[in-house]
Amino acid sequence: MRVGVVGLGRMGQAVAGRVLAGGHDLVVYNRTAEKAESLARAGATVATDLAGVCRDRDIVLTVLADDAALETVVLGAGGLRERLAPGAVHAAMGTHGVSTIRALVDAHAQAGQVMLGAHVLGRPELAAEGKIGLVTGGAPDAVERFRPLFDHLCRRAFYAGEKPESAAAVKLANNLVLGCAIEVMGEGFALIRRYDADPDLFYDVLTDGLFAGIAYEVYGRIIADQDFDRVGITAQLGLKDANLALAAADIARMPLPSVSVWRDRLLSAVAHGNGDKDWAVVALEQSRAGGLDEPA
Repeated sequence: MRVGVVGLGRMGQAVAGRVLAGGHDLVVYNRTAEKAESLARAGATVATDLAGVCRDRDIVLTVLADDAALETVVLGAGGLRERLAPGAVHAAMGTHGVSTIRALVDAHAQAGQVMLGAHVLGRPELAAEGKIGLVTGGAPDAVERFRPLFDHLCRRAFYAGEKPESAAAVKLANNLVLGCAIEVMGEGFALIRRYDADPDLFYDVLTDGLFAGIAYEVYGRIIADQDFDRVGITAQLGLKDANLALAAADIARMPLPSVSVWRDRLLSAVAHGNGDKDWAVVALEQSRAGGLDEPA
């Protein structure tokens, strides 16, 4: 397939690497050209603008940090809406708001293009190994057409339905459940520290019992070690996701009380200068709230 990838942060680099490993014809674009150097050495073509990443492509994947970046890439001058050929597909892989996805679906349709959701479930290191999940949404024929590509990117693709916004909602719901789980782990670790219990012991209790699973294993380890520089998703991006989940809840008139607690911890982490730490740094905010000393 002729594939374009826009956005070469940690996740975008991993996705592009998997596309190349699948033997596809790949063109990449990033505002900071240096991030494309390793992909160029691996065989990707580096575009100098969005027109170049859209030219002759069957599908363009965007792996972008937030709605503002996505809207600029799609709707800005020389963006995907102007440059993609009629019938070409744009698949959004980042975490984006429901209202933004709705607007972009309409914009692409007016240009005779197709938009899909293909949202990533997992950290960049898993994406590099093709072990993430992928939540897809959009026209069934378009999703099926690109299933071989999606299957190479992930261990499993989940189809959320004909509306890309449904896939976006599933991604947000997944992140809010994970984020709240991390926040409550922080509460648990803070409590046992008050009683001089070993964090490694509590980690074993969690992961060898009812809470065995990747989320508790990965983030429980980060919290037990207080290794918040082991970044998969930053606290700043987590705060963005929490706000998007609450915005989706407002549209649906759905209360999400746990998300408000999680959001406040993330907001506090960012206010304390830890926005670039892993979002598990909410555990540090819980420790602060309980009067515990910060790690050295």
